[in-house]
Amino acid sequence: MAHDKNDNIFAIGINLTIACLLSGTIIAGVYSVTAPVAARERENLKTRAMQELVADAQTFKPIEGKTEWYAAVKDGQTLAYVVPAESKGYGGAIKMVTAIGPDGKILNYKILIHNETPGLGDKAAQPKFANQFAGKGPADLEVVKTPTDKNIQALTGATITSRAVTKGIREAAEEVARYTAGQKK
Repeated sequence: MAHDKNDNIFAIGINLTIACLLSGTIIAGVYSVTAPVAARERENLKTRAMQELVADAQTFKPIEGKTEWYAAVKDGQTLAYVVPAESKGYGGAIKMVTAIGPDGKILNYKILIHNETPGLGDKAAQPKFANQFAGKGPADLEVVKTPTDKNIQALTGATITSRAVTKGIREAAEEVARYTAGQKK
């Protein structure tokens, strides 16, 4: 009688092993087919985001020695540098991509990932807030509650988000300024 019980446990173990092997094989097969498609789609999304930021660019050339940095080029001239930016907002990390001119002035930015409060912090991606950055240099990126020409007016109810986005963009602009200063030498 004990012999039958051991055979049942052994049979169940064999069946589970076969099921796991088959499942693993199917998952590996699906992954090998979909991984290249997903990688191409990520590249397409990145290119579309860069094209939105610098619409006049003909190509985006990776910058050697800089991770995720691209030069937006038209007719051999660098129109902007497209660089990643990140800062900690109210809901966690805010990941962005920024377009900064060779003169260090901000052209535009796009928020890629955030966990900010819907209806408050998520307004940092809207044109009313984003348009304040255009044409400003790092020195002009100070968040204030009362609007001025020079600074960035905080989003109502989302000052932490406003400061985080501004900080990330300022740091990216400062990095580009250091990079372009090094190129001129």
